[in-house]
Amino acid sequence: MRNKIVVVAGPTASGKTRLGIELAKMYGGEIVSADSMQLYRGMDIGTAKATPEEQAEAPHHMLDVADPSEAYSVARYVGEAGAVCDEILVRGRVPILVGGTGLYIDSLISGRDFADNQEDKALRTELEAEYDRLGGEAMLQKLAAFDPERASKLGAGDKRRIVRAVEIYRLTGKTATEHDEETRRRPPRYDAARIVLNYKNRADLYARIDQRVTRMAADGLFDEVRRLLDSGLAADCTAMQAIGYKEAVLALKGELAEDKALDLIRQGSRRYAKRQITWFGRWEGALRILWEAEPDFGAALQISTAFLQSRGYHE
Repeated sequence: MRNKIVVVAGPTASGKTRLGIELAKMYGGEIVSADSMQLYRGMDIGTAKATPEEQAEAPHHMLDVADPSEAYSVARYVGEAGAVCDEILVRGRVPILVGGTGLYIDSLISGRDFADNQEDKALRTELEAEYDRLGGEAMLQKLAAFDPERASKLGAGDKRRIVRAVEIYRLTGKTATEHDEETRRRPPRYDAARIVLNYKNRADLYARIDQRVTRMAADGLFDEVRRLLDSGLAADCTAMQAIGYKEAVLALKGELAEDKALDLIRQGSRRYAKRQITWFGRWEGALRILWEAEPDFGAALQISTAFLQSRGYHE
């Protein structure tokens, strides 16, 4: 059990929080959030963060660990969430990774090193200035000179990834492609039993998403966003570009009616759910639980228990 973890993933509004909590109670587990927005303090309603009552049912980690003004990275998540998982395992308990941010989940499980987390702020600033001066096309051509594979995957407007790829090469002497290949060859950091939730019919998922957005509005989404802005948080910061927040900001500015903002949140959430379904659909060996119109958590718990027992987990 030294490196065994459980993963509960799926698109937004698919019931991950509830099933994760039930599994945590059954297996002596602790929840480790894998949601890129639930990391932020004060962003509760719009991220569908576990309520205080839900958090009281099982220990929760990686919630409220960053200020919304911070630009939180996947590399930071891997470092911090990995330390949390390791500490849970040392105590003889089971980390249960719950969330819908596939990149965070896959990066943590694989033990991706992000070029050994090497970075140089002065070099980063220099390269960003070079990108601004030369333009994206010229900078992409410079990258292609030593890492054509990575360059072929990026667009000229992808400043952050182009600069990072050049930075990795300048710092390590290896290309980003070489680092990724080394990571793929390395055994995964964790032995993950993956459970993926979804609905048999896409229309039922979309109906749940619509209901959730309506409930968020009733619970005070616009008041939450107003409090964040009143606290001094910039409307254009990374956290406020999340689905639900950017639309609410426009409504609070008077640029959108609230009902129109909610419609846009529903649309954005459905599009995001489609991307999540595609991401998790690539996972091999995962247990896939498909709900009817309503989730049946009792049945899901039985199916999940049998699956986990087959993977060496015991109550």
